[in-house]
Amino acid sequence: MTEIRRRPGDGTGGLRTGSATFEDLREQAVALRREGLSRRQIRDRLAVHNNDILNRLLDGEAPPEWTKRPNAKDDERARARELRLQGMTYDQIQVELGCSKSSISLWVRDLPKPDRLRSKEEASAIAKRGWERTLQLRETERQMAKNAAARDIGPLSDRELFLVGVGLYWAEGSKDKAYARRERVIFVNSDPDMIRLHLAWLRLLDVKDEHLRYSLMIHETADASSAEAFWADLTGADASQFLKTTLKRHNPRTTRKNTGESYHGCLAIRVLKSADLYRRIEGWWCGIVGAAPDPDQRNRT
Repeated sequence: MTEIRRRPGDGTGGLRTGSATFEDLREQAVALRREGLSRRQIRDRLAVHNNDILNRLLDGEAPPEWTKRPNAKDDERARARELRLQGMTYDQIQVELGCSKSSISLWVRDLPKPDRLRSKEEASAIAKRGWERTLQLRETERQMAKNAAARDIGPLSDRELFLVGVGLYWAEGSKDKAYARRERVIFVNSDPDMIRLHLAWLRLLDVKDEHLRYSLMIHETADASSAEAFWADLTGADASQFLKTTLKRHNPRTTRKNTGESYHGCLAIRVLKSADLYRRIEGWWCGIVGAAPDPDQRNRT
């Protein structure tokens, strides 16, 4: 027969006085449980504050109904299983019930997966159409942003075109070096809009068309004749102003991405007898740099 001494602090329940056998306490605990008392009420009534002993005393006795907490998700779980058996996917069940996929997975993981309604090819085609639609929306947004920004510019004054042209040339044009004196104006670019702007700038500087020479540089695998016709039409230059086309040899170990109908090679625009013009361009650029505010000026006292 097991005996439990009622001494506080001995780890056996904190009973106050005297001693009682385990069987006596269990009999009392069971009787109280069947009367409908909760664990806390039995603990306080018998002064048994050790959970292990209390568990042993109540072993096998079901808790009264009034102490059971209702599970709010029981209905959702049952509904989720019902929908899964109907063939719904996790996404569809989530939309229907508004609960997380992790919960759905726990509730229905023992159920068979629904049959695939579409083949992989059909699903891939649907996904592709959705992606194409996304790309179309992105392109629409991109064009709207560009058009709005373009309207911000408005017409250019001669001075604005002059300053833009100087900066554009210093970024893309040939420049004189101390170790290689090349005081000549040569502008090279593959962007048709850049070429148009540069020509407009040269005309603003009163450079005559007869002082301009053009030369094409293009990969040997491209359509050189078509590219020559493209640049001749864009510049409005006479055929006599075009120098011999330079063909770039193709390296078979590299993969070119500048291919297709939009590839027209690079056009070089040379200004004849342009040493004086070059010196002025360099001076204009120095003037722009000198006139620009110092980036640290706001921090100076």
